[in-house]
Amino acid sequence: MKKRILAYGRLNDAQLAELSRDFEVEVFQGLESGDDPAFRAALADAHGLIGSSVSITPELLDAAPQLEAIATISVGYDNYPVDELTRRGILLCNTPDVLTETTADTGFALIMATCRRVVELADFVRRGDWQASIGPEHFGTDVHGKTLGMIGLGRIGAAVARRGALGFGMPVRYALSSPKPALEAELGAERRELDALLAEADIVCVTVPLTAETTHLIDAHAFAQMKPSAIFVNIARGKVVDESALIEALEMGRIRAAGLDVFEQEPLSPESPLPYMSNVVALPHIGSATFETRTAMAQRAVDNLTRALNGERPISLVNEAAWTARHG
Repeated sequence: MKKRILAYGRLNDAQLAELSRDFEVEVFQGLESGDDPAFRAALADAHGLIGSSVSITPELLDAAPQLEAIATISVGYDNYPVDELTRRGILLCNTPDVLTETTADTGFALIMATCRRVVELADFVRRGDWQASIGPEHFGTDVHGKTLGMIGLGRIGAAVARRGALGFGMPVRYALSSPKPALEAELGAERRELDALLAEADIVCVTVPLTAETTHLIDAHAFAQMKPSAIFVNIARGKVVDESALIEALEMGRIRAAGLDVFEQEPLSPESPLPYMSNVVALPHIGSATFETRTAMAQRAVDNLTRALNGERPISLVNEAAWTARHG
């Protein structure tokens, strides 16, 4: 009898057909919550899950006694109780590497758009307000040569830093990362304590994962350490930032502007002032949202789950301990 997979992420027809060759696949289109009655019922016979954006709780795991592996179509895995999965021997796979450059493109696009006030001034033209040569009230700030402070210097952080240092001559400082001697040699990057980085950087870009330790890492204290001219960019997770403190910092002029691809609540609440602030560039979490990258992410998830359910080590495994406990 074939093992059974529940698919609730964006997989194309070829990827679904590939899974269906070896497994029985049930597709849940547009699944928004694990509380969906049909999904919960289907968990009883599921050996594998593949998807994203749905939180998998211990209670859902209780409903899935045969579950062997989960393949998330994302690099982040804050929707999954990793320790609980490991305790139960369930493999959790993710999709690093394939989205690194695309997400870094988004981060640097936010840096450029925020510093040069691209969205604000494009709207200025669209409204028909461009009636004369612009003056200082519409000037932006240079990107080239400015100090780039990276909070986190993993794959994506390093890719953003590489764009800044090699493409725009930006001195790079980094914090909340293990020492990176190779990047220090390549980019001239220098490691700092967080408060020192915040005080030194002209542009602060956040790329750390969301954990208990990084939740609201960037709070009122952090914004108080930044220059009034600082540009703040977040392409990590919304909850890394205390959004109320960010809004206050923007309103009070404690920082100049912000470029945001992630928010504490997604989709963004209509009541949030952020998208209506002239010194904010707000995007709908598009970090990896290109045709090429999303297809590659889904394919990595398919490959991960296929290998896991066939007893082979997945390409990208989050909880190594679960594999070791199962296979030694």
